[in-house]
Amino acid sequence: MSDLLYSEIETDLRAGVRALLDDTCPWTDVLAGTEKDDPYDAALWRALARMGVTGLPVPEDLGGAGASWRETAVVMEELGRAVAPVPFLGSAVLGVAALLAAGDRELLPEVAAGDTIAVLAVPLGTAPGAFTATVRADGDRLTGEIAGVADGLAAGVLLVPAAGGLYAVNAADTGRTEVTSLDMTRRLCDITLSGAPARKIADGTEAVDAALSAGAALLASEQLGLAERCLDTALEYVKNRYQFGRPVGSYQSIKHRAADLWTQIAQARAVARYAASCTAAGDPDTAVAVAVGQAHCSAVVVKAAEDCVQMHGGIGFTWEHPAHLFLKRAKSSALSLGTPDHHRSALATLVDLPPA
Repeated sequence: MSDLLYSEIETDLRAGVRALLDDTCPWTDVLAGTEKDDPYDAALWRALARMGVTGLPVPEDLGGAGASWRETAVVMEELGRAVAPVPFLGSAVLGVAALLAAGDRELLPEVAAGDTIAVLAVPLGTAPGAFTATVRADGDRLTGEIAGVADGLAAGVLLVPAAGGLYAVNAADTGRTEVTSLDMTRRLCDITLSGAPARKIADGTEAVDAALSAGAALLASEQLGLAERCLDTALEYVKNRYQFGRPVGSYQSIKHRAADLWTQIAQARAVARYAASCTAAGDPDTAVAVAVGQAHCSAVVVKAAEDCVQMHGGIGFTWEHPAHLFLKRAKSSALSLGTPDHHRSALATLVDLPPA
């Protein structure tokens, strides 16, 4: 088994990304952004690109950092912690993973530099190995509809899976309609293609499958970061909030609740790190690691967000507190790239468990 501890490079990377997010992405700005028409925080995206984190797993000769999915997972933890409204999952994870698997050298340098946002055009709820094409190809033209694409509104290029392969499409040549999303910091849209010109970049579904697997693996790291933020926020509150002359956190029921949540987050860290490590190494155990990561981390992040709201009492239910942003991202991510039930079922199949 690979070493799941954070390396010195990963620790330094975390510190740099967290410092950037603390300076440029406070929750008050995130909340204000949800009331704007902008589909993402363009200034923050440019800052992340200047740090070089939008193309971490891309080889250096293609303009990337030549790192791996492990380092990308560290960035995902910090973005989850900040509920950052940037298309990192859609472009720097799903998009980059699809382009790497397809072996496309034309788009990767622009995407790695953050100059082009290339988003994999699949419904956000699609689980690894469960994709079904809804777009048909007629030569170099695509026709069809795709519902619920995350970060699609921010995309300059859409990577569209169709019958027979994966195609790159200029987003301006498609129809994009924003739809209501539970998570206001990760907006969804429906995409319509009516004979849109396209360039084929891969045959079959292998590139899409690889991207969905990488996305699910790294989503677990985002959920880990968010769960930690929920616990930290709740602990800070219960240590300083007094009732009946004593801190709320001094009550035994709150102590036990916080301790239980800490234990679950520690377990989530182990499975999230293992999923990222297996994905980075191309380990044969990757499918199992991804299924375990999503089945566990999805449940933990929702529990952490719910506890955060409840431990804050009345203030936790208000618009003036970030707990609702955490809860919406947690609930949304638990339904993204496969539900926990789907991943538990997939895990049972992978390890040859008999049906109940």
